[in-house]
Amino acid sequence: MQRRRFLRRLGTGALAAGATLAAPSVAVAKKTFRWKMVTAWPKNFPGLGTGANRLAERITAMSGGRIRLKVYGAGELVPAFEVFDAVSRGTAQMGHAGAYYWKGKGEVFQFFSAVPFGFTPQEVNAWLYYGGGMALWRELYANFGLVPTAAGNTGTQMAGWFRKEIKSLDDLKGLKMRIPGLGGEVLKRAGGTPVNIPGGELFTALQSGTIDATEWVGPYNDLAFGLYKAAKYYYYPGWHEPGSVIECFINKAAFETLPKDLRQIVLAACQAANLDMLAEMTARNQQALETLVKEHGVQVKALPDEVLRTLHRLADQVVEEIAAGDPFARKVYDSYRSFHRQVSAWSGIAEYAFMRARSL
Repeated sequence: MQRRRFLRRLGTGALAAGATLAAPSVAVAKKTFRWKMVTAWPKNFPGLGTGANRLAERITAMSGGRIRLKVYGAGELVPAFEVFDAVSRGTAQMGHAGAYYWKGKGEVFQFFSAVPFGFTPQEVNAWLYYGGGMALWRELYANFGLVPTAAGNTGTQMAGWFRKEIKSLDDLKGLKMRIPGLGGEVLKRAGGTPVNIPGGELFTALQSGTIDATEWVGPYNDLAFGLYKAAKYYYYPGWHEPGSVIECFINKAAFETLPKDLRQIVLAACQAANLDMLAEMTARNQQALETLVKEHGVQVKALPDEVLRTLHRLADQVVEEIAAGDPFARKVYDSYRSFHRQVSAWSGIAEYAFMRARSL
């Protein structure tokens, strides 16, 4: 009997010791991470700003509340064009923007947002996820202590809003236009003057005549900004941004403090957001375009073929020169071009041929 009582006491003590040892791991598993996300968009702006909000909500829900994100619109915590540096130095843990805004850090950044006459949304996703593009993107951003990933796509954009008609190449000469990234450099070579200003300032600049034209995204977003009040000519196609990637970048040190399951949750949430934004843009654009035309008298026009052919030729020159000037840019360019040849051949006998057949 004494032996049995001893064994019972021993067992109870062992259980207590085991519970004490297990407690720290449970505490670690339930640790809550409070993060900030800074964006390049106006607070709650349709599509882009709300896309950042939904991403934050999805991460919180998927993590069971273990990651709680507060979203800041452009100018709330840092200005629109400073979100990259803010996340790099740890002021915020996540950023939501477009990679072409960081061309001042290196021309190669622009390949990860939009290349004129380049990938469609479906094609760029194929390159990023299955063509080596994501690995190159992360190699580039690692130099700044960041982990980038795709978190949205605007779809093929419109060419923009113009205060006067574009009938020939001569109409581009001297044109002051808000157009970022590689598209801006192409416009410059065509004789225009590219300007890069945050989205929140576009309407005032266009209305006041500070700029003659602006591109933004497409009808859904452009209607929300009221750009039709400042210019009536709305041109297509969006040669400069055929499938613009919206990025989410994460402070690498903060990312690595997360348990492995939370890291995967963040990346999976971004991939879901990538699909969600493109679906929303596709669903909303035609509805918004009809509103612009029927209710606000906007004139929708196609850019002349002569203009598009010249812009295409100049775009090829621009990207080739960037590749020639930097070894890493050459590496990205070679990957981009190789995959572009492959995927565009398939798109030609799949999507393009079907679209043509559907219109017969």
